[in-house]
Amino acid sequence: MPTKPVSVFVTRRLPEPVEARMQELFDVTLNTQDKPLSNEELARAMQTADVLVPTITDRIDSRLLAQAGPQLRLIANYGAGFDHIDVATALQRGIAVSNTPGVLSEDTADMAMALILSVPRRMPEGVHLLQSGNWEGWSPTALMGHRIAGKRLGILGMGNIGQAVARRAKVFGLDIHYHARRQLAPALEQELGAHWWESLDQMLARIDILSINVPHTPSTFHIMNARRLKLMKPTAYIVNTARGEVIDENALTRMLRAGELGGAGLDVYEQGHDVNPRLMQLPNVMLLPHMGSATIEGRIEMGEKVIINIKTFADGHRPPDQVVPSML
Repeated sequence: MPTKPVSVFVTRRLPEPVEARMQELFDVTLNTQDKPLSNEELARAMQTADVLVPTITDRIDSRLLAQAGPQLRLIANYGAGFDHIDVATALQRGIAVSNTPGVLSEDTADMAMALILSVPRRMPEGVHLLQSGNWEGWSPTALMGHRIAGKRLGILGMGNIGQAVARRAKVFGLDIHYHARRQLAPALEQELGAHWWESLDQMLARIDILSINVPHTPSTFHIMNARRLKLMKPTAYIVNTARGEVIDENALTRMLRAGELGGAGLDVYEQGHDVNPRLMQLPNVMLLPHMGSATIEGRIEMGEKVIINIKTFADGHRPPDQVVPSML
């Protein structure tokens, strides 16, 4: 007898080629309206599906997991980060969790580099001036920013994305410094031209630009708190394409408004899409709507990884990208 196809519930719209391939392989329910689901809707999906495919907009906590049906055996997350999923509770309930690592490093590094270039050169202010119709023409002293070459770039987190940022920054003549839990191998440090700081505090006091590239974990929550922000030069810039929760956004906003930092380029925010309105009013800040990974190629590759994880799991094997306790 033919086996019943695995039941998959996808919480948001995915690129068309990904959805089409899923429909070929699985019994798929799609969220055709592409709106974030309520807790009640997520609970209903988890009571019927064999596999749930959530995204960062879905918070899968212990209360939701307690409502999952006995048939739910895999949460195949569409994304590399999994801090929105209570993985420990899922594992206790016999539900495996997988993610899509290594796909978006280059795309996210591109966006980080774009912000590193844009904010010191005051590009957001220039765009606003032109689009507002208030530009009166070129002036020798108008919108003077800072040269990038020769500046010290501090990279917080030197995984795949941090290393990709370093490679790009080196080409632009930046002096690369980094802080990470472990120092890179000497050969890789030499390739990147990167100097390791064991002390984050000491690095922060000496850099001109900070690029944040760490995941959100209990140990990185508000790693850039008010005390650490005050260690930075008043002319320094902060770029964050990682997770909003790693910065104390209120402290950052206060310091930017007080002129205690040079500016910021942010693609992520502490309260998700609820951005601090005082932050949005600042001219020396470039704000993006969490689009660091938003490339067609990257999003399709993410979907392909999700499909491989589900197919491998349905065939009775461990998903290649399964999240394990050592990663928590």
